[in-house]
Amino acid sequence: MLIITAPGQGAQTPGFLAPWLELPGVTERLGAASELAGCDLIRYGTTASAEEIKDTAVAQPLLVAAAIVAAGALSGTGAIPGDAGPADAGPADAMPADAAAGHSVGELAAGVIAGVLTADDALRLTGVRGRAMAAAAAIEPTGMMAVLGGDQDEVLAAIAGHGLTPANINAAGQIVAAGTMTSLEAFAAAPPAGARLRPLQVAGAFHTQHMAPAAAALRDAATGVSVADPAITLLSNADGAAVTTGKEWLERVVAQVAAPVRWDLCMRTMADLGVTALIELPPAGTLTGLARRALPGVAQLAVKTPDQLDAARELIAEHLVSASLAERDGQGAGHLPEWRLIVAPTSGTFRSGAAEGTLGTVLARGGERAVMTPWPAEIIEWLVEDGDPIGEGQPLARVQPLEVRRDGPRRVEG
Repeated sequence: MLIITAPGQGAQTPGFLAPWLELPGVTERLGAASELAGCDLIRYGTTASAEEIKDTAVAQPLLVAAAIVAAGALSGTGAIPGDAGPADAGPADAMPADAAAGHSVGELAAGVIAGVLTADDALRLTGVRGRAMAAAAAIEPTGMMAVLGGDQDEVLAAIAGHGLTPANINAAGQIVAAGTMTSLEAFAAAPPAGARLRPLQVAGAFHTQHMAPAAAALRDAATGVSVADPAITLLSNADGAAVTTGKEWLERVVAQVAAPVRWDLCMRTMADLGVTALIELPPAGTLTGLARRALPGVAQLAVKTPDQLDAARELIAEHLVSASLAERDGQGAGHLPEWRLIVAPTSGTFRSGAAEGTLGTVLARGGERAVMTPWPAEIIEWLVEDGDPIGEGQPLARVQPLEVRRDGPRRVEG
């Protein structure tokens, strides 16, 4: 099973986009993206200094545009979901992958990869997101500090004790505390036992309550954006869950601006899904670095330059579950079955053999919750058994919709 990932702010480095401009059509694509995002992505991605691209309003659209461009190149045609068709067409089919996930602003690129929204809409929203977060950061002095090592429970307790937020929980031993500069200074003066602290060069306390104005601005911008249900498994930063509807995904992406990023839970879900290969889009390296420890045995490729596209395609051919299913069904390697993943609506005990129209039920403290699909579907594979304890968002089964539109997933107004 193969997942494509997109990194978040902080992954950018000066000049990282330069080699991608050598590919046909990329300069034109980035020029159009610059208009949508409201900044000169070609200059910022090639000749700008590290200080210039640290600006939140620049870094965020730069990262999303880079991931989208690389995804198009990886497809072999340069096309990405939502590119083709009339101007009023919605998102199209997903990229050749079984799953997608993005870290922080990378979630918008992951949404494009999964066919949830068009590239144009993603870039417009990213431009709003970056500018609004920069404006929110200017309201009062705030910042972020990496906490490396230490006992996780003790680290989280110390962060809370100083009135800070664990804005990023990236992996075991890698947590980012965020809040006012005064609180960060007090935290640094009394660090948790066994932990090393490293101030981050960012504009403010991202993914905390300090970003509430930015979340409101993004919510306004997202009104009326057309989204589709994910065509592949799409993981959420909020809790690592696989999101099953485009509407819910968009709501989560908006709320995530002022809520912690749980990349550790995303990687846990990857392990639960049985991911065997992970590709990170440019500017790559951060997420593959985290996966090296958290996902042992998983093949990883950080795509930094176009020279690595062939290696990425080989990895896709070797690990793509959808392609294997297509070959098994005699449909040809070029056909990607539109299977979906059904996840638990809440934590509890799974019971199969429920009433007609449901896949089963979850017995929880608050009562029973039915497990359903929003469309007629055939079960391809059960991932749990009757009586298993399950967590919210845990994958339960892979299903094949009985009726799939050839022009892409069902459109949902968000």
